[in-house]
Amino acid sequence: MQIGFGPIFHPMSPQAGAITGLFATVLLICAVILAIVIASVGYCVLRCREKAGAPEPEQIMGHRKLEVAWTAIPLAIVVFIFGLTAKVMSSSDPAANREPDLIVTAHQWWWDARYPAEGVRAANEIHIPTGKPVLVRLESADVIHDLWVPQLGRKIHAVPGHPNEIWLEADQPGTYLGACAEFCGAQHARMRFLVIAESPADFASWIQQQLQPAPANENVAAGQSRKIFQQFACMNCHAISGLSTNGTAGPDLTHLAGRQTLGAGATDNTPENLARWLKNPQAIKPGCLMPDFKLTDQQAHDLADFFETTK
Repeated sequence: MQIGFGPIFHPMSPQAGAITGLFATVLLICAVILAIVIASVGYCVLRCREKAGAPEPEQIMGHRKLEVAWTAIPLAIVVFIFGLTAKVMSSSDPAANREPDLIVTAHQWWWDARYPAEGVRAANEIHIPTGKPVLVRLESADVIHDLWVPQLGRKIHAVPGHPNEIWLEADQPGTYLGACAEFCGAQHARMRFLVIAESPADFASWIQQQLQPAPANENVAAGQSRKIFQQFACMNCHAISGLSTNGTAGPDLTHLAGRQTLGAGATDNTPENLARWLKNPQAIKPGCLMPDFKLTDQQAHDLADFFETTK
């Protein structure tokens, strides 16, 4: 499936549908008002333009019915939009009455996704079952970020020390592109993520797959790669289930090879791009917090081969 921001009039969740309906209604009201204004101005230009030899137009001061009309009609429109907005707010952001299904933490410049009930952790990809509202608690590890998946719901701030909650739901399976919508530093534009909506059965299978430790490839190259991983202290920032690493400063790498992108959408996740990222992450995502360890080409490719076993 091609990944991209979907059309604003093509929502894929009840929450996004409510917001889109409100937007379309307000847009229609504004279009009608604009048409009336243009027609009125056009009429005045044609009907009241100056004619040679004509006397000065009669000046009319005060018109109670007209003044009441142009006060009452805008007031009625505002009250109608207010009522409609309150209804949409209720349906697009219902009150949370349970513990969150998912905890998403925004970092400069990537996303950490944790499923507390299942004990699963992922990065830059959020998996959800279709047809079920998922309660997400949004946190920030550093500065203010903003989570936004246009086809699935509204934007919401991730504020340090102040968790927010949002509902994510998808009507049908698909891959939906999300992004940070609050400027948060040098790589704000490359702080993207994917929401992957799957059938309940496929979602359950994904959870079970994520609970498995990364496969331990026992060939010589993989063994050498693990030594490189330990030599450069990658475990201080990253965790890999089954290898006694529990770093939390960077993304969990347990199933890195199974993800679609690297660097929060900076590039596609291929063996070649992974080797490039390991060799010099700053060349792909300048300013990212992943340091350049000055790996040799062979070390980068050996380490990439090792991560390819982590599907």
